[in-house]
Amino acid sequence: MRALCWNGVNDLRVETVADPGLINPHDAIIRVRLTTTCGSDLHVIDGLIPSMREGDILGHEFMGEVVEVGSAVKNIRRGDRVVVPSFISCGSCWYCQHQLPSCCDNTNPQWEKGETVLGHATGGIYAYSHAFGGYAGSHAEYVRVPFADNDCFVVPDGVSDEQALFLSDAAPTGYMGADFCNIHPGDTVAVWGCGGVGLMAQQSAWLMGAHQVIGIDRYPERLAMARDHAGSITLDYSKVDVTEALLELTGGRGPDSCIDAVGMEARGEGLSHVYDKTKQLLHLQTDVGTALREALYACRKGGNISILGVYGVMDKFPLGLMINKSLTIRTAQQHGQRYMHRLLDHVAKNELSPAFMATHRFTLEESPRGYEMFKHKEEGCLRAVFAP
Repeated sequence: MRALCWNGVNDLRVETVADPGLINPHDAIIRVRLTTTCGSDLHVIDGLIPSMREGDILGHEFMGEVVEVGSAVKNIRRGDRVVVPSFISCGSCWYCQHQLPSCCDNTNPQWEKGETVLGHATGGIYAYSHAFGGYAGSHAEYVRVPFADNDCFVVPDGVSDEQALFLSDAAPTGYMGADFCNIHPGDTVAVWGCGGVGLMAQQSAWLMGAHQVIGIDRYPERLAMARDHAGSITLDYSKVDVTEALLELTGGRGPDSCIDAVGMEARGEGLSHVYDKTKQLLHLQTDVGTALREALYACRKGGNISILGVYGVMDKFPLGLMINKSLTIRTAQQHGQRYMHRLLDHVAKNELSPAFMATHRFTLEESPRGYEMFKHKEEGCLRAVFAP
């Protein structure tokens, strides 16, 4: 089959690779119908995530059609149209039983790599280095899904491929971020980042009862999407002082909840950003913490901080500020299995609308160009979608 492979920093090639096969009786083979880029992929492509190997297949956000199932698979069958969360969950370990599937104890066969870096291994994830299991990704014609009964969710007839696609990662991540905020009627929620996850967090905040949602970014087309598709007030951080603007919008108190949907490669202004960027370039830290620090400073006392962006190692983290402001911090890799049935129901009822994020379509052979457009945000590319 054909697949998009990582061959080094910023070296992506579409190559012919072996077709996946059933390894375990709980496996399924999925013919990929749609797969999409994600901001987390850029950390891999740019070499910020260690333990990638030449030839690894990229991609972790996808949906498709079941073409083969193992002998122990009971809940899906050939021909089913399914969406698959990016983190792999066994469904039976302590963490999966407690609705923490991205922390699964049984899906990372290379657990020692993750344990060395993190103290405890996480669950496996498609195409996110060998520290996270070394699983082949979804930018391919076919992909093997372990624990298929637990990780393949049948897409209802009224939900399109494009809508289902983003329920694999962007929508559950954003929805989880809003859920972490414990939103009450009358709350103001500010979201740093108007990419796919940030836009889904904004839509989700409204669903959970927010009175005011604010989207922060610098790209005009993304700010327009936040207004048009999420109904958010928008702030261009390159033109306004975000902290002052948020105080003005909240009567001087600050947002009740702040969501960081940016992560380790945030852009910013001033000396703090220069400091972070210099240390990142010198490999003294992996992260640029502009968005997270700004969210911590802006949030009201006693408020909630939800961290969705991917981070590695960052210094100058204002722990004293968090303590003195009595902030509640919640973060996780997305627990897609926890939210999937709820999300499918929201989409079927037109309460959540993710399909607009598919701004650019490509064949699999064109995927390197798709990543170039996505990475550099050319022609307003929010998400590049590949159809193998």
